[in-house]
Amino acid sequence: MADNALYIGWNRAVIGREKLAMELFTGFMSFLQEQVNSETIESYEPVVLGAHGGDMNGFFLVRGEATKLDTLKRSDRFLDLLTQCSYAVENVGVIDAFIGNGLSSQITRYNKLIGDN
Repeated sequence: MADNALYIGWNRAVIGREKLAMELFTGFMSFLQEQVNSETIESYEPVVLGAHGGDMNGFFLVRGEATKLDTLKRSDRFLDLLTQCSYAVENVGVIDAFIGNGLSSQITRYNKLIGDN
């Protein structure tokens, strides 16, 4: 099971670019499936959020090894897709995330900090 993830979030399509945004969403899922098939990532999960009045409408949780995720997010193809998405969708962002044992390691770091104070 993966200990690290990428959180790739977004808000809504730029007005007038809705069709392009949907095409990019589909294309990004195809790209991620290729990464699963080539074992660059372990898995991914697309999530679309219900209406809530906030500025986030969905995200991908991409699971994998930290070194492979770092390489992926610096690859030309990933950066090209992210740039295209930023043109068609508001507030696109990529954040490193900790899951599984990676989460436990982060909690241990926080507990150590709390114990040192």
